[in-house]
Amino acid sequence: MEEPCGAGAAAPLRGDAEEPKQGSVLFLGGNEVKSCAVVKYSSAPPQAAFARLQEKTDLKLPPANWLRESAKLGPAGTTILGNSKKSKPFSSFGMAYDFIDSVGNDVDVVSDSENIKKLLKIPYSKSHVSMAVHRIGRTLLLDELDIQELFMRSSQTGDWTWLKEFYQRLIDQKWQRKKKSKEHWYQKAILSKFLYYSINGDGAAQPVPSTSKQHQEGPVAGESDEAGRASWPAPFEMPSSLSEDPGASNQGLKNDFVRNILWTFEDIHMLVGSNMPIFGGGRYPAVSLRLRDNNKPINVLTGIDYWLDNLICNVPELVMCFHVNGIVQKYEMIKTEDIPNLENSNFSTKVIKDIAQNILSFLKSNCTKEGHTYWLFKASGSDIVKLYDLTTLCEETEDKYQNPFTMPVAILLYKVACNMMLKKNQNKKHYGTIRTLLLNCLKLLDNGRHPQIIASANYMLSELFQLDEPKKEDSADFPINGNSDESYSEEEEEMPDSDENGSYSNSSDPPDDNKAVAIIKSVGELSVPEKYKSVHRIRPSCAFPVCHGTEERCRLVLNHVLEGLKSVDSSVKKEGDLPAADPSTPIPLKYEDESTSGGPESLEKQMALFLDKMGSFQKGKHCSQSGMIPGSWQYKMKLQLILKSSRAYYVLSDAAMVLQKYGRALRYIKLALQCHDTYCCLCGSMLPEVLGFLCQCLTLCGDIQLMLAQNANNRAAYLEEYNYQTKEDQEILHSLHRESRCQVFAWATDLSTDLEYQLSVSCKCYEAAYEILLFSNLKSQNPEQHIQVLKRMGNIRNEIGVFYMNQAAAVQTERVVSKNVSTTEQQLWKKSFSCFEEGIQNFESIDDATNAALLLCNTGRLMRICAQAHCAAEGDFKREFSPEEALYYNKAIDYYLKALRSLGKRDVHPAVWDSVNWELSTTYFTMATLQQDYAPLSRKAQEQIEKEVSEAMMKSLKYCDIDTVSDRQPLCQYRAATIHHRLASMYHSCLRNQVGDEHLRKQHRVLADLHYSKAVRLFQLLKDAPCELLRVQLERVAFAEFQMASQNSSAGKLKTLSGALDIMTKTKGAFQLIRKELVAETEQISKDRSPAESVSVSDSSAGLNKEEVLKLLGIFESRMSFLLLQSIKLLTSSKKKLGGSSEEEAALRTNKHIYSLLLRATANKGLSLLERCELLLGLLEQLEGSPGLQ
Repeated sequence: MEEPCGAGAAAPLRGDAEEPKQGSVLFLGGNEVKSCAVVKYSSAPPQAAFARLQEKTDLKLPPANWLRESAKLGPAGTTILGNSKKSKPFSSFGMAYDFIDSVGNDVDVVSDSENIKKLLKIPYSKSHVSMAVHRIGRTLLLDELDIQELFMRSSQTGDWTWLKEFYQRLIDQKWQRKKKSKEHWYQKAILSKFLYYSINGDGAAQPVPSTSKQHQEGPVAGESDEAGRASWPAPFEMPSSLSEDPGASNQGLKNDFVRNILWTFEDIHMLVGSNMPIFGGGRYPAVSLRLRDNNKPINVLTGIDYWLDNLICNVPELVMCFHVNGIVQKYEMIKTEDIPNLENSNFSTKVIKDIAQNILSFLKSNCTKEGHTYWLFKASGSDIVKLYDLTTLCEETEDKYQNPFTMPVAILLYKVACNMMLKKNQNKKHYGTIRTLLLNCLKLLDNGRHPQIIASANYMLSELFQLDEPKKEDSADFPINGNSDESYSEEEEEMPDSDENGSYSNSSDPPDDNKAVAIIKSVGELSVPEKYKSVHRIRPSCAFPVCHGTEERCRLVLNHVLEGLKSVDSSVKKEGDLPAADPSTPIPLKYEDESTSGGPESLEKQMALFLDKMGSFQKGKHCSQSGMIPGSWQYKMKLQLILKSSRAYYVLSDAAMVLQKYGRALRYIKLALQCHDTYCCLCGSMLPEVLGFLCQCLTLCGDIQLMLAQNANNRAAYLEEYNYQTKEDQEILHSLHRESRCQVFAWATDLSTDLEYQLSVSCKCYEAAYEILLFSNLKSQNPEQHIQVLKRMGNIRNEIGVFYMNQAAAVQTERVVSKNVSTTEQQLWKKSFSCFEEGIQNFESIDDATNAALLLCNTGRLMRICAQAHCAAEGDFKREFSPEEALYYNKAIDYYLKALRSLGKRDVHPAVWDSVNWELSTTYFTMATLQQDYAPLSRKAQEQIEKEVSEAMMKSLKYCDIDTVSDRQPLCQYRAATIHHRLASMYHSCLRNQVGDEHLRKQHRVLADLHYSKAVRLFQLLKDAPCELLRVQLERVAFAEFQMASQNSSAGKLKTLSGALDIMTKTKGAFQLIRKELVAETEQISKDRSPAESVSVSDSSAGLNKEEVLKLLGIFESRMSFLLLQSIKLLTSSKKKLGGSSEEEAALRTNKHIYSLLLRATANKGLSLLERCELLLGLLEQLEGSPGLQ
């Protein structure tokens, strides 16, 4: 057996969620029905035993405690079993407000138990039925609609005339309010007296004023005067409390039932209100008490009444007291399951179940529009049940608020949506439902009357669109766009089923039925099982809109924000308003030009003012120009709406950044910061998350200004994007200007054409964000944001440092006349160095070794520019490598070495490591080259200079990685080859100029030969340096000639000459590369130019300097001619003296032949460059096969 309703247990607070208990199966009258009842709330005291009256007790005499307030009876005694004179058309709304969790989802029906009983008795009763039906999600709210009481009011006030006329014309042309008979009131009076006798007259009740009218038609004892007034409000005569506070209860909206019960009848879940008194005693913990006239048998309607009351309240037993003319005769105990089988009151519980299911299906299939008021009506004595859409009928009048249900329905829609929004763990899958509820709520409300609810609903609508995370259109966890059957389409047109399936006829056969939404032609059909079971699903409504992009999503948010702002602004008193601006007139956006901008200096002042103001926010200062009162709903709502719009504009700006629409991005971040400015003006204290968001805005603004500075070529397009404004943005800005001038962040969001100013603004944005993080103590709360801001600060300082460094280099390039470094250059160096230094500190503070290394590398480059600036002016023949140059190059080397130490090892960041090594190698190489080319002989000895050059070159080689395969490898190989070439040349020069120390000469000779060999090997690896290779080989030949000059023996000289000629043959690879390029160039010229055009010899291709080639060819031919001639002389002399070998004779013949060909070639001036190369290649091949070179 189910648990008794509230049997001795403390009642839960109203609104507490309770899990329904499993119902047991009752076998009633041979038919099986399932019923389960769980008390959700009870105001009744613990049940007490009823007093069994003595036989012959006269119930016509009032007991001593009659009509006194009694907790045991609740309102039942004073209102005569809960039926007051006034109908309660909003009773279901009171319950719905208290148990908002159940509405829209879990519960099918919310209603008074009297209404449930009346519906289930329709097939058995000839009485009229008039109920208002409202749909909220999948829940139906049923309320008594006393049409005649409504018309009584209409006669007095003139309201509802449209419904009165409709009723008279189409339904009941002769309507009169039927007066209750004296017998009716007599029976009610003795029932009330019987109940007071039965509670044993314990005197617990307090006496209340008693009048004859009060005991017949009085209101519930203890209710306020307001509650005792007419239950029907005048059309939209709602007190300000309701319009100001959506949660406030209003007349007729109070949940004044003794108990609220979650009743499950078969598969129907109902939230039911009941005032039936329940007593303890007997064999069961709970009984209901009934009074019957012994002369009148119990009929079916009464039996159904008793049975349903006991089922709803889970009461297992009924105690019946019989009387004759008010004199008590006897008592009889009846079990609840036996009630359907009483004599003269037989009914089938299965039929009652079918009636309930059919009525619910009928209503759910036809009451499809949320927010609409439906009227279920059956005339007295009629078998036809009709359903009308009163909202549609009401729309034919001028004022939709003629419908008194408009406001309660709107508030309930709003409350259900609020409740769903609060369930954060699961609300995403209900977003479509929440949106439908709120949109339907807004349709019912008038902005002039309910600005608070409209503003709040629009804010919640804007909250449905997630701005903080990427939109997941097809999320498996939260199918936002999925079709949920929890909401229903407002545009739904029901397709009527066939009659076989239990259709609801929409036909206009009777001429007065054309206004009905649906009709049950005969109440007898309700008893047929599944007669009205709908065979189709109602289409889901207002599926959550699919946003095809971030901008579309944000625009929907801003649209709702704007509507909310309009509602708030319209409700604020106008006396203190600013002079009204025209929302359709664009508010000009300030456009900064470099001629008007104050530069970085004025920016510092603006920044200081901003931070000072931010400090004042922390102290709680605030002001509103529109006169809004802090703490009012307008104040709180506008803060939320402004913050939401700021976030939407931030997301739009971020999306525009991704699309590289930097003008648009700056416009949006300007609007975001203007929103934030207004928020700051209104808000007395800044929440940490709001300050964190402000840091995000300033950081993004800094990013945008940096991008604008780096993309100056598209400035015109960015300016056009920046100045464009939508009407929606203008109206939002107009609302902001009611509260603030929105100028606090103007310094950060102006579009300037001055590059330096843009970079400075970007830097100041990051600095402002960093300062906010510091003074608001957000650094520890959000360490990731702190790191990102510091990274950006380091980056922008690097950018500004590079900007000043490049400016200094440009000034240096333009400086021709003056030999001295200008003051401008020095100032630029200082600014650049200061920025680099600060940037390095930023990166080091967050242990970002890679970026710190890059800035150290840039500082090294700055030092090299300083060194270059100290070079003597061109044309000075006494040019020497100065101490200042050496100082700055050494500083550069120090910074590069610091960068390497910062990285630690190559694995940290290979690309940066290789870059720093290359720059360090370049610095050593440059310094060594300058010392070698412009030797400071006035300050240092030749030997010391050679030593320093050698050391610098070797260090350059150390940091020049020729082995690692990368894009830079060919450059490294060329650099290394050049270093070896220079060192070889230096030692060669030393050898030529040195006299004396033979050991040192020998050492220089070995070193020169070593470096020449390494240079040749490296140049041979490169395919684009034939001239360099040729030059090195020619120097090697010269080196051999120099050695030969110091030799005395013919054999030694001959050997040296042979070696020199061997070097000559090894230049064949260089000539092949030169020939290849010349052939390719000739083919290209023949394609691109007509034969009539001539090509001068000096024209050079992209990869070959022809003048250099001609010069080297001339030297090569002369040196080859010289070596061949010397070889011929020595071989001839050797033959005469010693009678040379056959090999020497063959070599002599070959050399003579080659020498002869070479002389003819050099004599022929008409040969082209290509022909000369090919001739030399042929000679080298012959020379290579000479016996003397084998």
